[in-house]
Amino acid sequence: MEMDMGKETEPRYAIGIDFGTASGRAVLVDAADGRELAWHATPYPHGVMEEELIGCGIRLGPEWALQHPGDYVEVLRRSVPEVLRAAGVSPGQVIGIGVDFTSCTMLPVDEAGTPLFLKEGFRREPHAYVKLWKHHAAQEEADLINAVAATRGEAFLSRYGGKISSEWMFPKALQVLREAPEVYAAADRFVEAADWIVFWMTGELKRSSGCAGYKALWHSGEGYPSAAFCRALDPRFESFAETKLRGEIAKLDGAAGRLTAEAAAVMGLRPGIAVAPGMIDAHAAVPGVGATKPGQMVLSMGTSLCHLLLSGKEVAVEGICGVARDGIIPGLYAYEAGQAAVGDLFGWYVQQAVPAYAEQAAAREGVTVHEWLERRASRLQPGEHGLAALDWWNGNRSVLVNAHLSGLIMGLTLQTKPEEIYRALLEATAFGTRKVIETFEAAGVEVRELFACGGLPGKNRLLMQIFADVTGREIKIAASAQTPALGAAMLGAVAAGSRCGGYDRIEEAAGHMARVQEAAYRPNPAHKAVYDLLYREYTELHDLFGRGGSEAMARLKRLQRTAAAAGEQRDPELPGMDGGRAKGSGRR
Repeated sequence: MEMDMGKETEPRYAIGIDFGTASGRAVLVDAADGRELAWHATPYPHGVMEEELIGCGIRLGPEWALQHPGDYVEVLRRSVPEVLRAAGVSPGQVIGIGVDFTSCTMLPVDEAGTPLFLKEGFRREPHAYVKLWKHHAAQEEADLINAVAATRGEAFLSRYGGKISSEWMFPKALQVLREAPEVYAAADRFVEAADWIVFWMTGELKRSSGCAGYKALWHSGEGYPSAAFCRALDPRFESFAETKLRGEIAKLDGAAGRLTAEAAAVMGLRPGIAVAPGMIDAHAAVPGVGATKPGQMVLSMGTSLCHLLLSGKEVAVEGICGVARDGIIPGLYAYEAGQAAVGDLFGWYVQQAVPAYAEQAAAREGVTVHEWLERRASRLQPGEHGLAALDWWNGNRSVLVNAHLSGLIMGLTLQTKPEEIYRALLEATAFGTRKVIETFEAAGVEVRELFACGGLPGKNRLLMQIFADVTGREIKIAASAQTPALGAAMLGAVAAGSRCGGYDRIEEAAGHMARVQEAAYRPNPAHKAVYDLLYREYTELHDLFGRGGSEAMARLKRLQRTAAAAGEQRDPELPGMDGGRAKGSGRR
């Protein structure tokens, strides 16, 4: 059933649903101007299963991260009716629904689309559950994929910076095949959670062009990697793309389906509402801030930082996380790069390294330690602390693509103060973003305009000013605190179309619904001149430790692993004494 409300019907609303790592939230948005009337978050009842399967007592191996798909349905059951109630909006006024999701968050399903772990015989099998985006236990498979692709000269590898992540679809599915072949055989398909929740609402299982392009190695012109490549990984994997990844690829400029009567009853809505294809969470922020043109880059800033750049052309760029046509804005290529630690880096310093007197002073002043450090660091001039740092506390995602790199601070003396270290860490992350921007431009991909969204821009003004000074660019800040959900709601309005009171193109929806703050961060020329000098020092350290000039970081990592293994062998109660990875079930 198709709803036809007509343009003259007012008001009209779209719902954006943002599925995160620990919770999901729904936002009710006015389709006319993007005003957010209400939002509601639902924590996942099962949370993230990293040590054992809840209710089963089955232990999981290192680097595992599983979820229960029923948690996603609970978000629809609780948060959608709540935003309607809070805003006083009737179900008949909602014209479209859009979702964004962490990715690659993957689950095996049967022929009917039912999650495999719900079937008899698989309830105690970890590989039958949802593998969350941060499930990193498929690193061996990722290493194999990278090695085989490089040896064979596979063209797709250059679209992902030369390395495939263990978080993505191919490594996770290959891990299932190698460790639980019975689960692999029973799975009719492996699907992104973003696509599965849309299927739950519509009864139609389609694959989002964004999720497929960035996380499943799909290309709009070439399709998935060949059967010959998959066979080179494992003869049993030969038909993976053809069979386990089959399904229509849905572009992000229309509806994936319409809300079924069963789903509508759970969500407190009317059947027939248009549902957009799923979108990757950070990517939904791009239309959410109004970025729809080539040369516009969005900095999605939180615990980590995701750089999303629109372009009219596809070229090979060192160290990117991926590039896909129609992946975010239909008709354009969208590039993704990233920094693995930003907010997490500042959090580490506050939680692990700030002296007690700083915590006590912050408490006396009635502010957080972050605020105390920011105030004092703001009084410093660029270069005054005499420090240089590398922002690799969680490895380097772009442009070196090396998870084994580690952090560094140079210039410490007996006079160094905590606010000086704090500022040096803020500057290091800005230098990392400048390195990403310069790498894009060196490859011929223009960066004309910067937008920022996420949790950090609203919390740390000093950080944003440093980013503007270091990059030498104005940075516009999203007006919404729920930017990905707003972007998802825009897709919902586009899925509805103008006939039902929405829009026919995402650019049109963004023009009406996206908002940025009036005030922007503009570079201080005097500060930029100093930061240009400091950036030279950052680049020298970056290349010395990141491009093979010194292997000290790698040697320290190896020594750390060796010492940790020796410690485990001395303690008979610790699991994993053999230092190897358990095969068959992923259990310890």
